[in-house]
Amino acid sequence: MQTLLQLSLLLALTFCQLTIASDPASLQDFCVADRNNQVKMNGFACKNPAMVQANDFSFTGLHIPGNTRNAIGSAVTAATVTQIPGLNTLGISMARIDLVPWGINPPHTHPRATEILTVIEGSLEVGFVTSNPDNRLISKILQKGDVFVFPIGLIHFQRNVGHGNVVAIATLSSQNPGVITIANSIFGSKPDISTDILAKAFQVDKSIVQKIQWRF
Repeated sequence: MQTLLQLSLLLALTFCQLTIASDPASLQDFCVADRNNQVKMNGFACKNPAMVQANDFSFTGLHIPGNTRNAIGSAVTAATVTQIPGLNTLGISMARIDLVPWGINPPHTHPRATEILTVIEGSLEVGFVTSNPDNRLISKILQKGDVFVFPIGLIHFQRNVGHGNVVAIATLSSQNPGVITIANSIFGSKPDISTDILAKAFQVDKSIVQKIQWRF
């Protein structure tokens, strides 16, 4: 019994040493996303390096204001692996955010990324809410040149509180950060979440839930 225990411990230690000795970083220069590859994996399969071009690593468009003529008065122009295949496996992406006066980037979360935002023009109210049970709102009004961080997975928002348009640049710690807009997810799911569930969750009448769901 003692010999078996010693052997098990030795194997466990050996495995740990092998794990620690492994290389967690990329073992190649790059892995440009091959969107035509049908292989399912965590991310995209690699394009043949011999077929890689400079365009795989570039994107043109962040100098162009997004279309803010919508109900929320904002637009997000993303530069993720979808737009830049060369970002695949590199763990970084960015986006331009445009907001008209009193426009909002509604409460949302990025399930796979922390976000760091820099205000390029305007006055921007930002904030995030901590997890249960505290649900603490941490918010601030930023001016041109200010930077703010939204921790991974936490619900956050932005609102233009100035008299002119706001332009901000966000950098995210994933090539595919994902976005879950809270209102869209709750009231615009397909199929709908039961009105009974939402009415109890928000402590409102079912008719109110149905009206909101209809809008989405």
